[in-house]
Amino acid sequence: MSGSELPGRMNLDFSFITSMVVSGYAVCQANSCSPLVQQVIQAGGGGIMLWGTFSLAALGPVLVVEQTMKVANYLNIIADQLHLYMTFVFPTRNGIFQQDDAPCHKARIVLEWFKEHTDEFHLMSWPPNSPDLNPMEHIWDVTERQLKTQTPPCPNISNLRDRCLDIWYNLSPVMYQKLVASMPRRVAAVLKAKGGATRY
Repeated sequence: MSGSELPGRMNLDFSFITSMVVSGYAVCQANSCSPLVQQVIQAGGGGIMLWGTFSLAALGPVLVVEQTMKVANYLNIIADQLHLYMTFVFPTRNGIFQQDDAPCHKARIVLEWFKEHTDEFHLMSWPPNSPDLNPMEHIWDVTERQLKTQTPPCPNISNLRDRCLDIWYNLSPVMYQKLVASMPRRVAAVLKAKGGATRY
């Protein structure tokens, strides 16, 4: 088993969590933020899509992106933002990047980019339809709850963006470190449920 594979079936080696970088999307609306990956705001006050990343070592960048993530857009994000973050957080080149199986993540040009950078960090193999395994969903839940407590509701997209960024950059290090550290329990729970739903 390589260091970039999700451990689980034969040898539960969780040493990878110290090198793991988590990523994910959320669609934020004027009065809430829901972890609706790759979906577009339908109507109402409008919304934005966020892409963010973090690790045990440090909170990474969060970006406001197009509500429909296109391959070229995602390639720019990983080349311009993720690459710098991985280099900064893992100067020894032992980082492992996690992404789900969204269509733009599986595009040939994106996978080729990761292959070209395997000497700098690894891309983790990720099972399809596995939101229970992704700690990022908890970050979006925190964002949603904090947005809902703020009054008045966001009057426009600009204010929504500012509030989301403010919440992100004030996240407690203890919280996101605990989320990464929860990966062994998440994997164990999914294995016990034989791929079914878990409490995560």
